[in-house]
Amino acid sequence: MKPFQGKTAIVTGASSGIGRAIALTLARQGAAVALHARREALLREVADEIRQGGGRALIVAGDAGQASAIDALLEAVLAWQEGGSAYSIVIANAGRGLAGGITTSDNSQWQELYQTNVLGTAHLLRQTGRYLSQQGSGDIVVLSSVAGRNVSPFSGFYGSSKFAASALAEALRREVCASGVRVTTVMPGIVESGFQQVAGYTRENFGKTVETYGRVLEPQDIANSVSWLLAQPPHVHVSEIMIRPTGQNYP
Repeated sequence: MKPFQGKTAIVTGASSGIGRAIALTLARQGAAVALHARREALLREVADEIRQGGGRALIVAGDAGQASAIDALLEAVLAWQEGGSAYSIVIANAGRGLAGGITTSDNSQWQELYQTNVLGTAHLLRQTGRYLSQQGSGDIVVLSSVAGRNVSPFSGFYGSSKFAASALAEALRREVCASGVRVTTVMPGIVESGFQQVAGYTRENFGKTVETYGRVLEPQDIANSVSWLLAQPPHVHVSEIMIRPTGQNYP
């Protein structure tokens, strides 16, 4: 039997990168997957791949930084009969990056970054934490970053947002663990995806250092780790996990 057969998972930021890899992996392992991101066309591609493999997928396009969009997502999932009109796995993956530290990053982007990485995540955790606590079981996985634990001057403002996301996850864990709900923080190191380009990283401010690390992580590496931690017995909770390329010495 597939490990997540009969379960429904919500994945935000599912249109590309780590979110896409996690959604496809959970679907292959039996979960019905609700896909959320702003880019509906890319979500359709992910959903098509899931369905071609015999899986179940629901598309809900929206901005994960907005509370109203998160509420619409959760309402759609609870109305999704193919997914059992319920959910037990939540992957809070939606987020964006920003190159530069406190003195050098583009401060015109600060509010949008915190809206997505912190406030949107907080609302998702609040709503799903309440729901899963009432159910008496479930998993919430928050994608933070190694830069949220070891804040770098090259991505300091972004790192501060992921520091906050990790704190939110641990705060929620302490609130809901007695109800049988597991909240896990996942902190990836350097992952090869389109994330860096969107965040404004270049070879000069980022790439030269990364080149010294050798082979970096791929989104599937993170998806495999998430699948593993979700598959642990209900009484076993992997509270946090940091995943780096073997050659990454910093951050």
